[in-house]
Amino acid sequence: MLISMDGKVAIVTGASKGIGKAIASQLAAAGADVMLTSRKIDQLEAAAAEIVASGAAGQVAVFAGNAGSIEVADACVAATMERFGRVDVLVNNAATNPHFGPSLDIEPSKFDKTFEVNLRGPLYWARAANRAFGTTPGVIINIASVGGLRSEIGLGVYNLTKAALVHFTTQLASEIGPTRVVGIAPGLVQTDFAQVLVDNFGESLAKALPTKRLGVPEDIANLAVFLASDAASWITGQTYVIDGGALVRSAF
Repeated sequence: MLISMDGKVAIVTGASKGIGKAIASQLAAAGADVMLTSRKIDQLEAAAAEIVASGAAGQVAVFAGNAGSIEVADACVAATMERFGRVDVLVNNAATNPHFGPSLDIEPSKFDKTFEVNLRGPLYWARAANRAFGTTPGVIINIASVGGLRSEIGLGVYNLTKAALVHFTTQLASEIGPTRVVGIAPGLVQTDFAQVLVDNFGESLAKALPTKRLGVPEDIANLAVFLASDAASWITGQTYVIDGGALVRSAF
């Protein structure tokens, strides 16, 4: 199946590295113009330069800001409209996890920060994007986690936000159709964000997986591009697990 995003404009949060960068790169390769956004302008510019150097068909631009800020969401969408003239796709990828440990031990400030970026952010980015879609149906992709579908040691509060994001995906799809809202729930992917988990559990987990390897950002990006495209035009409200078989194996 040939996937084309020609003529489409996408915004990807948390796009300076890891899964977000891979999604932005694959969307641009498929022909979309892409606004990359994250907190650090130097990392954004480096990511954008790499995408351009790869020969991507689409144009790229950058917007620096905190994904948990309502004002940043509104301003980035406005900047995208000014630069590219439209918005068709939003990928809510930005996330944070300042606490690793028992859920009851989390400090209030870290609890608030986790919910600010991982849940409040996607809601208000979705609101800003939906306004920009206007009368033309768009696509919103929420990057959740397989942890939102099961318990995991040390990641209770992070996974709580991801479980809520899975439900938000279904809820929002029912409210704003025909704009499509879909989710992706990755397993352990080799990124800087997950480096501690990869370093401590990666080798043993990879051996236990049916696929015998951990994920890489491009695995998630390939699914995201499909879900963003017209090839997935009858898909909404669902969250798709992509974890190398981890969730299946944990059921036995």
